[in-house]
Amino acid sequence: MLTELLERYPKLLSCKDDILRARETLIHCYKKKGKLLLCGNGGSASDCDHIVGELMKGFLLKRKVDDKKIPENIREHLQGSLPAISLSAHTAFMSAFINDVEPSMVYAQMLYGYAQPNDVFIGLSTSGNSANVVNAATVAKAIGIGTIALTGKNGGALSETCDVAVRVPETETYKIQELHLPVYHYLCAEVEKHFFE
Repeated sequence: MLTELLERYPKLLSCKDDILRARETLIHCYKKKGKLLLCGNGGSASDCDHIVGELMKGFLLKRKVDDKKIPENIREHLQGSLPAISLSAHTAFMSAFINDVEPSMVYAQMLYGYAQPNDVFIGLSTSGNSANVVNAATVAKAIGIGTIALTGKNGGALSETCDVAVRVPETETYKIQELHLPVYHYLCAEVEKHFFE
């Protein structure tokens, strides 16, 4: 799949090693029964929701559920799941915390509340300098979970904070986002293949 990704998006060749490191980080997370926690703003928040959708249900593969504890009539309508939570999707909590406490710490607070050993954090920021995303990454590092950044060419503070930084080689927001999508589709497909093929 990596060969196909790089043939379709040759600009991503500069990110190849970091994409592979992100893949291994995610596989390790799920092998250890961890979950993925993601956040971003605007279009990057939508990307977080998109990633959750690819991981929590079948993406390219059928993910049959064989758990006999679940009644068959229900089980036949379920799919194997790789747990992932988009922190950007918690509207009521976010509005309360932003109003009552400190807006730039909203994702850090959720990360602190949800994170467990073996989890992984992914922060998406085209500039790499979104304060609320960088603060969440800082908390993730402090409590010892894996961290991955998806940014643009310049990387910003987020890429300096995270264990793995995929800096796609663009500087304009929409062009960065256009390259983030094939990167995370590749990651979701590879992780799914590892656990469900």
